[in-house]
Amino acid sequence: MYRITARENRASLYLSTQAELASFCERAASSRVLAVDTEFLREKTFYPKLCLVQVAAGDDIAAIDPLLIEDLSPLARLFEDPSITKVLHACSQDLEVILDGMGVVCAPVFDTQLAAAFLGMRQQVSYGSLVEAYCGVHLPKAESLTDWSRRPLDAEQLRYAEDDVRYLPGIYERMISQLVEGDRLTWVAPEMSQLCDVSRVRRDPRESYQRLRRASSLTRRQLAVAREVCAWREGVAAAHDIPRKWVVSDEVVVEVCKRAPTTVERLRRIRGTDQISESDARALVEAVVKGTACPAEQCPKVTRHPRPSAETEGVIDLMYAVLRLVSEKSGVATQLIATRDDLLEFLQNRRDSRLSRDWRWELAGKTLDQLLSGEVGLTVKNGSIELL
Repeated sequence: MYRITARENRASLYLSTQAELASFCERAASSRVLAVDTEFLREKTFYPKLCLVQVAAGDDIAAIDPLLIEDLSPLARLFEDPSITKVLHACSQDLEVILDGMGVVCAPVFDTQLAAAFLGMRQQVSYGSLVEAYCGVHLPKAESLTDWSRRPLDAEQLRYAEDDVRYLPGIYERMISQLVEGDRLTWVAPEMSQLCDVSRVRRDPRESYQRLRRASSLTRRQLAVAREVCAWREGVAAAHDIPRKWVVSDEVVVEVCKRAPTTVERLRRIRGTDQISESDARALVEAVVKGTACPAEQCPKVTRHPRPSAETEGVIDLMYAVLRLVSEKSGVATQLIATRDDLLEFLQNRRDSRLSRDWRWELAGKTLDQLLSGEVGLTVKNGSIELL
């Protein structure tokens, strides 16, 4: 697709002392772009354990060891510097890890995975595929399951980690050029800004019930219980720095919400609660009682939608066909433009749909509006669907 040659003369640095970090950050402060990646573990903890931070800046690629360097504030200042763009790939977890491990919101950011979806690649393209497409380099995956908390790290591990940022600056420059050439930089900029929203990186414990598996099977009252129970679980998991499922599994949470036990004895009748301590069991029951007593108007809304009629499904199928045409013509990934739920929302309430705003309206919403108004249609020419 495109070929970008990485600067192979970049110095590879393993930084394990305060003085080394300070010296590197002083040099990096003059860069307008930093490529950033992290290595972390979270299988046995609530908070991700930051094990390595990789940064490409100018002629240097640094693998920074947060397990050996106590004060990361020089690096934190770079990550917060509004004049330096931080380039990452699929950045959501990295931003969370940086916030938890360093206490800073990394901004502004440019996510190459998100940008790729505006440039003719699939929405969740992998970093390896991106490097191969832009640089013609095939990256090995040998260290993908490395325990990054073990020391010392050998040369092969460090090379693997450094490769995660080695090619990002060149890819970023090429992507910016492509976005400017295609007049899409104004489309991408607001999407990138949203990535830095601290509410997306650090979530409210009282909203954790929204990520509960099988929550769609609960009524509004049961969701009120789930809100309290999941917030309690978040607190316990955070206090002990253990995974949520080690406190109580999603399956058990859902069952607790359905049965709403008001005593520890009734709670114990639910399979999977035997590992909960007596004090935690009492606190869990208190959360259930609090959720049960929630005023009706304050209960969470049920987000599931009634199944559309056959006629509505047919219209959405037609809209989706138009959406795919727009995607193929523009090179913007279909799912980035809209989902089927977005199409249903647009059909039912065009004014408040996100397809009625900003670049999505210009790219697809306007055409979909014309389709629903009968101003345009679809036909088949030479085996392909086209707009009439």
